[in-house]
This record gives sequence, structure tokens and C-alpha cells, in this order.
Amino acid sequence: MAIFVLLSVQKMAYIPQDKILILDGATGTMIQRHSLTESDYRDGAFEECKAELRGNSECLNLTRPEIIKSIHREYIEAGADIIETNTFSANRISQSEYGCGDYAARMAYEGARLAREVADEYMGGTSEDDASAGRRILVAGSMGPTSKSLSLSPDVSDPGFRPYSFDQMRDAYREQAQALLEGGADLLLIETCFDALNVKAALAAIQECNAFSGAEYLPVIISVSVGDRSGRTLTGQTLKAFYTAISHYPILAFGLNCSLGAAEMTPLMEEISQWCDCAVSCYPNAGLPNEMGGYDQSPEDMALAVKEMAKKGLLNIAGGCCGTTPDHIRAIATALAGTAPRQLPNFSSSKTAHFKDEKTKSGDSSSKTAYFKDEQTRSGDSSSKTAHFKDERPALTVSGLETTTVDIRQSNFTNVGERTNVAGSRKFARLISEGKYDEALQIAARQIEDGATIIDINMDDAMLDSTKEMERFVRYISNDPAVAKAALMIDSSHWETIIAGLKNAQGKCIVNSISLKEGPEKFIEKAKTIKSLGAAVVVMAFDEDGQATTLDRKIEICARAYRLLTEEAGMNPENIIFDANILSIGTGIEEHSRYAIDFIEAVRWIKSNLPGALTSGGVSNLSFSFRGNNAVREAMHSAFLYHAIKAGLDMAIVNPSMLQVYDEIEPELLKCVEDVIFDRDPQATERLIEKAARMLAQKETDNQSKTDSNSATEASTPEERLKTALIKGRSETLAADLQEAMNQYGNAVSIIEGPLMEGMETVGKMFGEGKMFLPQVVKSAKVMRDAVEILQPYMDKEASGNDSSDATKQPAKPKITLATVKGDVHDIGKNITGIVLTCNGFQIRDLGVMVDKETILQASEEDNSDIIAVSGLITPSLYQMEELCREMAARNMAKPLFIGGATTSAVHTAVKLAPLYDHVYYGPDASAAAVMAKKYMMDPSGFEAEEHKKQEELRTLYHQKEATSQDENMKENSPKGFAYETYLDACPSDIPAQQIPSEEVMPYFDWKMFYAIWGVKYGSSSMEAMELVQLRRDAEEEISLGNFRIMLSARFFHAYAENDDIVLVEGAGAPGEGVQATGTEGKSELHRIPMMRQETGERRSLSDFVIAKESGRTSPFGCFAISVHAADAHEEGCCCPACCNRYEDLVGRTVRMTMAEAASTWLSRRLEVVLGDEMKFIYLDDLTQIAKGYAGIPEPVADEPVACDRNALVLMPGLAFDPQGHRIGYGGGFYDKFLASEPEHPTVALCYDFQMLPQLDTEEFDIPVDQVFWA
Repeated sequence: MAIFVLLSVQKMAYIPQDKILILDGATGTMIQRHSLTESDYRDGAFEECKAELRGNSECLNLTRPEIIKSIHREYIEAGADIIETNTFSANRISQSEYGCGDYAARMAYEGARLAREVADEYMGGTSEDDASAGRRILVAGSMGPTSKSLSLSPDVSDPGFRPYSFDQMRDAYREQAQALLEGGADLLLIETCFDALNVKAALAAIQECNAFSGAEYLPVIISVSVGDRSGRTLTGQTLKAFYTAISHYPILAFGLNCSLGAAEMTPLMEEISQWCDCAVSCYPNAGLPNEMGGYDQSPEDMALAVKEMAKKGLLNIAGGCCGTTPDHIRAIATALAGTAPRQLPNFSSSKTAHFKDEKTKSGDSSSKTAYFKDEQTRSGDSSSKTAHFKDERPALTVSGLETTTVDIRQSNFTNVGERTNVAGSRKFARLISEGKYDEALQIAARQIEDGATIIDINMDDAMLDSTKEMERFVRYISNDPAVAKAALMIDSSHWETIIAGLKNAQGKCIVNSISLKEGPEKFIEKAKTIKSLGAAVVVMAFDEDGQATTLDRKIEICARAYRLLTEEAGMNPENIIFDANILSIGTGIEEHSRYAIDFIEAVRWIKSNLPGALTSGGVSNLSFSFRGNNAVREAMHSAFLYHAIKAGLDMAIVNPSMLQVYDEIEPELLKCVEDVIFDRDPQATERLIEKAARMLAQKETDNQSKTDSNSATEASTPEERLKTALIKGRSETLAADLQEAMNQYGNAVSIIEGPLMEGMETVGKMFGEGKMFLPQVVKSAKVMRDAVEILQPYMDKEASGNDSSDATKQPAKPKITLATVKGDVHDIGKNITGIVLTCNGFQIRDLGVMVDKETILQASEEDNSDIIAVSGLITPSLYQMEELCREMAARNMAKPLFIGGATTSAVHTAVKLAPLYDHVYYGPDASAAAVMAKKYMMDPSGFEAEEHKKQEELRTLYHQKEATSQDENMKENSPKGFAYETYLDACPSDIPAQQIPSEEVMPYFDWKMFYAIWGVKYGSSSMEAMELVQLRRDAEEEISLGNFRIMLSARFFHAYAENDDIVLVEGAGAPGEGVQATGTEGKSELHRIPMMRQETGERRSLSDFVIAKESGRTSPFGCFAISVHAADAHEEGCCCPACCNRYEDLVGRTVRMTMAEAASTWLSRRLEVVLGDEMKFIYLDDLTQIAKGYAGIPEPVADEPVACDRNALVLMPGLAFDPQGHRIGYGGGFYDKFLASEPEHPTVALCYDFQMLPQLDTEEFDIPVDQVFWA
């Protein structure tokens, strides 16, 4: 058996190659079942703690250890191979919220010890459950994310503020990790991660614990929690960018937990599996939260969804998160038994330096050789699922919120923006020195808009504290998604400044730079530190003897540095970037004449002789001699880059706005520039100087022309510009636009209530639809704040004009009391809401987390606040909100109470809270809360009337649903058809198989469905997206080619319903003649088709749509088959996904699928015509029927049904089939259960050709159908 191994403290932690490991489920869900009181959390160890501890589950490790151990036992007996310690919040930062920070290490130790004891019971065969005894059980030390973010500021007025530093969070994690290992954890599980910088702090802490374990690297699993189905985290980072940021540590597994159910996670897991080079884990919630904040997904349904994920080869570890129980884990373990795990991709490089084995030391580059124990893997076999990892040399990938791959083989040259460098941009330096960080961010944003995917940050200036400024500016970047999406190059000659940048950037950075000028020992020490913080590094061609200026010296220094970095510092080659020094040319000094050509040749040598290493340089150095003449400098940069890129230059620091298209450089200027670059003759510099002088003579005229050409103003209205400013978070023209709006509206309040509120409502809508994420909302809120500040003097003047009693009085800002309710320590969402509300002109008093109702109401009374707003993330928070409502009602208050958080909903508020307190309202997100608060302050009675109306509608719908649900539980109340007079009597004529002209079907072609097949949310396609525009053009071209045949056939029978069966009988005349049926008496039964009935909802069955036997009549029953075949299918007639997977094939297949649905609508419309015209079918043309032998469909036999040796035929639905009759169903196992109970019935399946697969994975309980027909 091939085993993937890592050494741990006490034993091997492993990922088997022949089994999916089962992780346990939710601890919190199980604790809630015990209905514990405050004394259960407090008695004994925590008597002196002043805060309420109920809900602080880590306390139970000390006060009620028997409960925690019993939960571990239940999960092991359910089939868990890995049990998590009850230590999610057992760190000093999280426990400080309860006043228990000094207990954190003890909680972690005891949590690990309890889990270790229970695991050893089963591993040693001492448990009472003999069936589970002797198993291998791993203990995972759970480490939660804390409630704080190192990447996002909780203070809107100071984006550079962080409640904790990287070092403080690292120290808290180190204390927790050390205690977990001492308590007996086999591995560490950093879970529910939302901020990659927090994880980097945790990994730094774990690396400091390595000495304790005796292993070079402790086994670590990292599990991320996404904000929504888009796959971005709370900070706005993509999953790949997150993984890139933390992949410097050789993690055991990477995956997802919490946030979503298994079905919703599957697309994200498919994405992860494409690029993740370690094992993959997934432990989703038990579905999505219901309207009341709970989780309803049954163990069987969840297991089925997880199994579908596993069958796609996506999993190595599977388990459960919120709402899951031992029953869920048992069902998952059963479903995954025998299912093969995801095969680990055989990358050709990297991470080998993380493991000390002889093969790695000797320079072997096979992937993760120290992990694997089978010869086939060590020998470099890459046959298993590695088709998308064919490149033998990995590329450098760096990240901000998104990833950037620096690989000249795939994506050509990578541009590094240089304008955020105080040494290279006087404007940027001035803004930093004046503390105008928001304006400085706009410089960075413009570089990204101009094409930079990496931006260079440099704060080295004699008048600046570079370390302080680097820390602050990088923190500002994290709060601005327009800039944060790019990767950062941390550029400084001061080591402390580089470290400050790395400890505040959530993505994978590039350090610029280190060199050998201090000797090899310092060089290696710095390289190891950079590696430990997850960054790549630029190495300058410097050594103890100074800067390399000649080709020979460049080669000598780069070769030496490469050897030290790869052999001594353990860096992977793709993380090494050589800057061979771009120096100034055209200076008139002879020694400088070969600087450009020597750099280009050094790049060529590095790419040929230092495998995997990259090259870079600072391009602006080249043209310093021509400062003041941008046209010449742009030409020099463009021509130099053109030739350097051809030699292999991967990236460069360059201002994108100072580049020209090479082919568009004026020919004379290009020749002058290239003569200097290549040192073609001694007079080259003089010719370029003369050319530059002539160009300067035209500069003033050119500038005037440019001014004239840019004099036109935008045509958009001020309302449109204000709305765009809010959506984009850009405020350059805000003051001018507001002034124009004042001229139009006449007063400031109308602007706020009009275009500004409309803009914020749009922001909230886009956030709800997943088109914006939280940092963007915060940025929009800042623009709103700026707008209100600009308008404030006008509002003051308007107020003084209306109230002459005190013309100098400033109107007070409305006040909001904000808190997270008792028992809940989550505050990130609350903090963001506070930021957005502050930006919208509200004065916020944030009471923090774990706030009881008395404290909330007392603070509100002290401040005389206008609104109270509370948040809660966990289900118990809902109870606290109910208690708050009861207390406010008891005090006869009328103050509005806004509630929000992951478990809250509009329905819960209307049904559970509003009856307790008449002034409670639900805010789905931060932006919506701001809009609601604004509306309330402008018109309290109107706002409440509107909200009460919405709540009453929700209550009515909810109670109707509840009443329906109660009826559904009574089978005698299940619907049994409709009124007899609504059923038809006559049958339409049969439709022999025939080809339907595409022009008749096209009017019913549904483009929304077409986009939905491609993954675009149904009904919400944005035709501004160029990808969708091109997709539609390609589809329309496919349709115009007519490369398909639309075939249709239908047959109709007289039928009646008996119980839930549809019974087909002889008609009064021959089938297909459109003859009226007179009744059921004496009719021979042709077929009996058992039908299923819905278990929920309306409890309908298809049999309801056929008239009941008791009526004494029959009604028509129809079957139809439609196929849309490619006219140029393979000789075998196959155009399935396995055979045709090019983009063109996918477009064609999607067109055919949508065309098939259009054809069914076409048939429906034709039948509507028939039913209104004496049942005569209207043929479009007198077409020859094409039924014989067509695509596997049996030829219809006149007057006779398909032969069947029993009088009951079962038509089986399915998503896919194979030739052996196996099928993929719709979930729940209903059809297999039915077939098992009725084995005597013959079974038939009908499907399209694209639903036929060569072979399907099956389980022992699967029952194949007898025959599959496809078209």
C-alpha cells in the first residue's frame, strides 16, 4: 500500500493512498444536546472569572471532561479516523473575550489529553465497543482563526489599525500549538480560516514548535471557510491566492469547512483539486442554514452529496462541520467505504527541501519524495490524474487577493508597477510624508489598471521611518480591494522594513532584495527567514566586492547565489529571481556603453544555466540620462524590454504608462535607441541626444494639443457619477460632482436621500448577489462618508436657516449602540457593519462581543442612542436576541432594534422576534443596515410601516407553509388529482419519428438556459462581460451552420390512475387515430406504470395528472422522445464529453442541449394547437418519417406496444446511465428502494446520448435497469 507520511510527536500521521480518511463532526452541536447551564462551564476552575462563560465550550475540558470524552467516543464509534480536540478557541486572543486568557494553554492541553485518552482506548483495544477496538485513530489539535483579522481594520477612521500584531498572534498560536502537542495531538488542524495572514502567523508559530517534536516539520491541515459560493474568503481572497500564500509550509492537507453544504462546496472542491499539490479535505455543514438558523440536512442526504464529491476523485479527508452529528459521520463513513481517494498530483519540483532524506539533499527534484514509501511514486510515475501538471519546471505564483503566475513560457512578461516607490515617484513620496495614504493608494490602483499585476512598495527615504511607513501602507492596501488584488513586492534596503512588510501582507510577496554583499552567512540567514514567511526573493548581483557591472561578474555572482539558496537555504528555484543590474546607458561614459547588452546576455545565461530561476530588473534605471524627456525614455524602455524579454526576462519593475508599443515607436527614434542599447558605434549616444533635443522642441505644442483633446467633459449626469463613485469606491471627482448636484437639487438632504442612497442600495444589492465582497463594501462606505462630510456645511446652513434660535449649533450625528450578543465571540461582521455605519454619518458605540442584554440597554440609555444593532453568528445567539426583545418590550421601549448575522434571517425576525417586540428589523448585511438606518432617521414612521408590512407578509407565508406541512404529514390529506372536468377525453394522434426544421424550434431557444449550462447564474447574465458576448457569438455561429438534426417522436395512450399507478388501456379505436374514449369498462390493460409521490411540498405525483379510475373515464397519456444529434458525429456516432472536449465541442453540445429543450417547448405549443382543433395533429411538412434504426430507439410498431412479458413496465429517470443499465439518480435512494420492493417489474430508461457514459461506479445496493434506450 502506498502511504503518504509525516512524522509527528508520538506516531505517524498519514494520508493513505487507498482510503478516504473520516474526520469527526461538530462538537458544538453535540454539546448543545446536553442543555448545560452556567455552572457547568464555571464550577471548579473558573469560579473567579467575572464574565459569563456559558457558550465557552473550551471550559468544559476542565469542568465537564466526561461530556467531551463521550462526544469523542460517539464519533469514533460512528467511523471517524480523526477526532478533533475541543480547542477551537483555546488561544489567548479568543479567551481574552471571556477574561480567560491565562487559562488558554491549560484548555488546549486538557483538550488534547482527553482526545488522546479516548483515541488510545480504541487503538489499544480497551474500548467496550469491540467493533471499533484496535483501530488507528488520529488526534487533530483544533486551532481556530480567532475573532480578529490581521488583514482588515475594525476602525474605519484608521485602516492602518490592527487590534493585534502578527507577532502577538504568532505568540498566541505558539502557546496553543505547544500545549496541544504536549497533550498528545498527532497533527494540528488550523480550521475555519478566513484570513491567510492569520494562518501565516499560525504557521510561523508551529515552525517554532518544531524543535519540541524532533521533526523538521509538524503535520498540519489547513481548512478555509469561504464567504459565499464565489469561493472568496471574508477578506476577499480567492482560494488559490490563499493557498499560494501559505504553501511555503509542507501542509498535510488543504480544503474547506463550514459556510456551505457539500453540494454547494463541490464546485469549489473541483477547483482546489486542479492545483492543490497536497491532500484535500472537506468537512461541510449539514446543508445550508434554514430560515430559523438551524441545519436540516439528513445524514443520508449529506452522505450522498459527499459521495458524489468523492466519486469525482476530489477527497482524501471527509467529515462534518456545523449541524453534523455522529449519525452524519456514520452515514458518510458508510457511503465512502471502498471509494478511492484523490490521487496526489506528481509535481516535478518542490517542497523536497522541506524533508531531510538523502535523496533530497543530493539534489533530487522529484515531488515530495520524503512523503512517499512506494517505489512507483519515488520513481516519478505521474500517470495518475496528472494530465494538467505536465510542465516539468514549476512556475512562480504569487498572490494578493488574486494570483499572478510569473512564467514567460505561458503568460509572457510580468509587469511590476514602480510608482509606489518614494525614491522613484516624488508625488508618492510627498503623499506618504503628508500621511495621505488614501491618495497614495490611488497611485497603486492606477498602476494595476495600466496592467501591473505586482506592485513594488518602497519607503526608503531619509525623512521617513521606513519600517513604520511600510507597515502602515501595506495595511492600508489590505483594506482596498482594487489594490489588494495585486501581489506585493516588498522593496527596501533595510531588513526590518522588509520583515514589517511581510508580516502585514496576506498574500505571497516578493522581497526586493537581498545580496551577498554582507557575506554568505547573512545571505543564507535572511533567505531562510524570507522562506519561513512564505515569500519569493529578488537577488541582486552584488557581493563582498561590490556591484556586478560586466557580464562575467553578473554570471559569477548569480551562479554562487543560486547554489547557496538551493543547497543551503532550501529555497525552490522558482522562488529565486535574479536582478542582474539594469544600469544607465547614454551617459557619454565609455565604461557604461555595454550595460544594456551585458544585462540582456546575463538574462540569457541565467535562463540557460540556472534551472527554474527567474529574472527581473528595474527598467527606469536604464534611461536616467534622459530625465525630463518622457518620449525618449518610453522608447528606450520599450525597445530594451522587447529584446530582454526575447532573451528570457520574466518580469521587470516598470511604469506601464511609460511604455510604447515597439512597432509604433517612430523609426528614427527606434534606430537611435537600439544603437545605444546594443553599443553599435561610438557615435550612437550623440545621435540619440540630438534626436532628443529635436523632440523637446515639440513638447510644448504636443502638451497643448493633449490638453485640448482632453478638454471635453463627461456626458454622464452627476447622479450617475455619484452612483459610480460609490460602486467603484473612487472619489477623485466627488467634490465637483456634489457641487454640480447641489446646483441641481438645491439642498444637501435631497442629494443624500436621492442619488447617494440609491448608490448605497445598489452596493447592498450587488453584495447580496455576490458581485461585491466585504472590502469593496467598506471602500464604498468610505466614499459615502466623504460625501456626507462634503455636504455637512450645506446641511448646517440649511438647519440654521430653518432654526434661527441657534445658528451656530451643529446638528448631532445619529447614534447607534452596536454589540455582539451574549455567548458569541464573533465580531468581524459586526466590526464591518460599524465601519459602514460610521461612513454613513452615524456615531457608533461598539460594546464588543459577549454583551448581555442589560449592558446593551444601559449603554443605549446612557447615550440616548437612536438605534440598537446586535449581531450573532451561532444558533444560540438567536435565543439571546429573543431575550433582548422580551426585555425591551417589558420596558415599553419603542427604539428600533436591528439584528443581523449568519444565523439570522428575515423570516426568523418576522416569525420569532417581531411578535416579542414590535420594533425589531433584520439587516442582511452591513450595506443594507446602513440603508435601513438612513431610512429610519429620515422617516421613522414610514420606515416602520414598510417593514411591518414586509414582516406580516413573511409571517403569513410561513404559517401557510406550516399548515401545508402539517397536512402533508397526514397521508389521507395528500392530493389525489384534480376536478374531473379538467381532464381531456381524446388522445392526440401519434407522431412518428421525424426531423423537425431548426427554424421552427429556434423561437423557443432559451439563452438563459444556455448560459446556465455554462455556469452563469440563471437569469442573471451580464451581457457587458466580453466572455459572454463571445460565447453567444460562437453559439450563434454554431446554430447558423445547422450542424445538427432535431428528431422527435411521440406516442399517446388512453389511461387512468389507480392509487399512484398510471394504467394504459386500449382505446375505443386504434391508438393514434385520435378517437374519443368512452370509459374504462372492458378495456384491456396494456401497461401499468408505478409512479413516485413527493415526500414534501405539494406531495404531487404524475399519476395526479391522469384521471382517476373511479371517474369511469380515461384521459390521454403521452410519451415523447427528442434528440438533437451532431451531424458530424464520430463514425461510431459518438459526440459525448469523453470524446469531444474542445471548446468548440462544448459550445456545440450546449447548443444541442438547449435546442432539445426548445424542441420540447415546440411540441407543447403544437399540442396546444391540436387540442383546440379536433385532435388532428398539424405536421409542419410532409416529411418522411425517420424512425427505423434511429440512434438506438426501437422502431414503433403500429397498434402494438413495445414487447413486454409482464403487464407492468417501469420507466426509470436518471442523470446518467451506462450500457449495463447502471444509473446516477437524483439523491435519496428512492428509486432503488422501490425496485428492491417490486423486483418483478421490467425496467426501462430513456435518455439523451450525452447521458450515456462508458461505466459508472456502483454500490452493492444499486439495482440496474433492464434496458436503456438513448437518442
